[in-house]
Amino acid sequence: MDVWVPYRILCGGPAVVLGALTGPALHVRRRGGAGGVPAAYEEAFRATGHAAYQEIRAEAERKTPAASPDGPFRRTR
Repeated sequence: MDVWVPYRILCGGPAVVLGALTGPALHVRRRGGAGGVPAAYEEAFRATGHAAYQEIRAEAERKTPAASPDGPFRRTR
């Protein structure tokens, strides 16, 4: 019987750890708890892509188009 103890520990240990981490993993997936992590990664390692994303997001949030600094467009003849 003492021969099986190391095998039980070897197989049972990872099973217990995976079982214990399943609950928090489901909670984070359901609630979106890791939403800021990909954005921080993008900002740190893909700066141009992150800047472009922020610009597109800001443009989408504008309700009215930005006015031209020269005033309204008028056709001249």
